[in-house]
Amino acid sequence: MRQRVVYFAMILAAVTSVSAQEAKKWTLDDCIDYALEKNIQLQQDKISLEESSVDVKTAKAALFPSLSFSTGQNVTNRPYQETSNTVSGTEIISSDSKTTYNGNYGLNAQWTLWNGNKRLNTIKQRRTSQQIAGLAVTETENSLQEQIAQIFIQILYADESVKINRNTLQVSQATYDRGKELFQEGSISKADLAQLESQVSSDKYQLVTSESSLRDYKLQLKQLLELDGAEEMDLVLPELADEHVLQPLPAQEDVYQQALASRPEIQSSKLSIENSKLDISVAKAGYLPTISLSASTGSMTNSASDNSWSKQMKYGWNNMIGLNINIPIFDNRQNKSAVQKARLQYDSSLLDLINKQKELYKNIESLWLDATNAQEQYAAAESKLKSSQASYEMVSEQFNLGMKNTVELLTEKNNLLSAQQQRIQAKYMAILDRTLLNFYAGQDIKL
Repeated sequence: MRQRVVYFAMILAAVTSVSAQEAKKWTLDDCIDYALEKNIQLQQDKISLEESSVDVKTAKAALFPSLSFSTGQNVTNRPYQETSNTVSGTEIISSDSKTTYNGNYGLNAQWTLWNGNKRLNTIKQRRTSQQIAGLAVTETENSLQEQIAQIFIQILYADESVKINRNTLQVSQATYDRGKELFQEGSISKADLAQLESQVSSDKYQLVTSESSLRDYKLQLKQLLELDGAEEMDLVLPELADEHVLQPLPAQEDVYQQALASRPEIQSSKLSIENSKLDISVAKAGYLPTISLSASTGSMTNSASDNSWSKQMKYGWNNMIGLNINIPIFDNRQNKSAVQKARLQYDSSLLDLINKQKELYKNIESLWLDATNAQEQYAAAESKLKSSQASYEMVSEQFNLGMKNTVELLTEKNNLLSAQQQRIQAKYMAILDRTLLNFYAGQDIKL
C-alpha cells in the first residue's frame, strides 16, 4: 500500500512539473535572462575569461624562482675491462667488477633577476587580455539582447499581421456570403461572385503565410534560447499603443557619445592598443641583457665504493651558486623583426579602433534615421488607414445595397489591407529602432 502511495505521488509530481512547464509564460525579460544563462557562445566566452585569469597567475609566477629535483640511476657494464677507476664525489674508486651501479641526486634552483622588464610587461599584457576577455563576454551579451529584441518585435509584428489577415478573411467571407444573396437576387453577375470567392481563397492564403511567418520567428527565438524546437513556447506579447511608437528619440550625437564611453567593442579596441604598446616593450627587451641567479645542491653514489650509501652521500655532497649574464650580440635579426612586427600591430590596432568608431557611428546614424522615418511613416499610415477604413465602409455599404460593383469593393478592401500592413510595419520598425537606440545609449532593453 505504501509503495502505491509513493508511486502515485511520483506520477502526480511529474504531471505537475510538466503542467508547470507548459504553463510558463515567456516575456521579453524572461527570454533575455534565459539566453544570458544558457547560450553556448556566451558560456564559451566565460570559459575564455577564466583561461585569461589563469594566464595572469602564470605571468605573476614567473617573478619567483623555480625549484626542481633531479635524480639519475645508471648501470654501467665494462665487459672487457679488468679494473676500472671511477670518480664518485670525492672518491676515486678502483673496482674489479665489470658492472657497477651509480646514482646522482640534485636540487636545482633558477631565478631570473632582470630581463629588461619583460616579465612585468607580460603581467600587464595578461591583465589587459583578461579585461578584453571580460569585454568579449559583455559584447556577446549585448549581441544576444539585440537579437532577441529584434526577433521578439518581429514576432509582435507577425502576430498583429495574423490578426489583420484573420479579420480580413472574416470580412471577405461575409462579403462573399452577401454576394451569394445578391447573385440570387440578380444584382450581381456570376463573374462578380467568382471574384468574391477568389478573394476569399487569396485571403486564406495570406493568413496561412502570415501564420507560417509567426511560427518561423518563434522557432528562431527558440534556437537563440537553446530551446528544443518541439517545445511549446507561450509568449506574453504586450499591447503597444501610439505613445510607445511616437516617443521622442534621443539625440543622435548624445547616443554616439554615450556609446563611445560604454560599448564593449570600443573599450576592447582601446585595450588592444595598450596591449600593442606592451608588445613593443616586450620585443625591445630582447636587445637587453638577461641576469639570472642559479643554485644547486646534490650528491652521488656508486656501488663499487666501500663506503656506505649514507657516507657516500655525505662525502659527495656539493653546493653551487652562480650569477649568469646573457648579452645578445647577433640573433639573426630575431629581435629587430619582433620590434617591427609589434609596431605594425600597434598601427593596426589604432586603425581597428577608428574602424570600430566609424562602424558604431554608422549603426547609430542608420537606427536614428530609420526610427525618424518610421515615426513619420506611422503618422502618415495612421491617417491613411482612417481614410481607407471610412472609404471601405462606405463602398461596402453601397455594395450591399447593389450600388457598387465587385471591382470597386475589392479595390477598397485591398487599399484598406495595404494601409493596415503599412501601419503595423512602420509601428514596429519605429519601436525596434528606438529600443536599440536606447540600448546603445546604455539603457536596458524595454518595450
